[in-house]
Amino acid sequence: MRYAGAMTRTTGTTQGEPAAPGKVAGLLLAAGGGRRLGGRPKALLEFRGRPLIEHTTHVLREGGCAPRYVVLGAASAQVRARTGLRGCVLVDNPDWPGGMGSSLRAGLAELASREAAGVSAVLVTLVDQPGVGAEAVARLLAAHRAGARLAAASYGGERGHPVLFAREHWEGVARSAGGDRGARAYLREHAAAVTLVECADIADPADIDTPDDLPLLD
Repeated sequence: MRYAGAMTRTTGTTQGEPAAPGKVAGLLLAAGGGRRLGGRPKALLEFRGRPLIEHTTHVLREGGCAPRYVVLGAASAQVRARTGLRGCVLVDNPDWPGGMGSSLRAGLAELASREAAGVSAVLVTLVDQPGVGAEAVARLLAAHRAGARLAAASYGGERGHPVLFAREHWEGVARSAGGDRGARAYLREHAAAVTLVECADIADPADIDTPDDLPLLD
């Protein structure tokens, strides 16, 4: 599914009026092929005795996200066969070599097509940041319940992941996402509206890109 027009708004919401905080869906981007890791899909890297993708879906659940969506791409058949992702909606992204932006679009499109009501926002996280746990997720959800429509974890004042988008932003995010920049352009354009939620005291945003980063899994 592609965005091709105005998205369905939450039932009972006046046009132009933001929906009241409801459920926050979790969206895990896990489609990358690990090119700089020698072609080892990051989703299948082992962390604390289980595949990294399983760990991150548990982080979303424990942080309060429901439902949970997972975008797969590289080695998707292996990921499905070797992991337990019970309770998650799995979304295949055949365009995953084009970068994270395509996975973000695929996930938002699937979420919009399934969830016509009840979900007021989506929290987006990445599979390759094992140091980002449920506490960071919960802080962003708390910010949304307090009124934030766009929010991002920050680390020493620098914006990072996870990020949260209220429903009225999904279409704009999807349209701006491309390459490996994900929602970066949209967040930059709407910087004045972004609530930064400091998480440096509870999370480490370091990601796993090269073999030198593998000690992050220890």
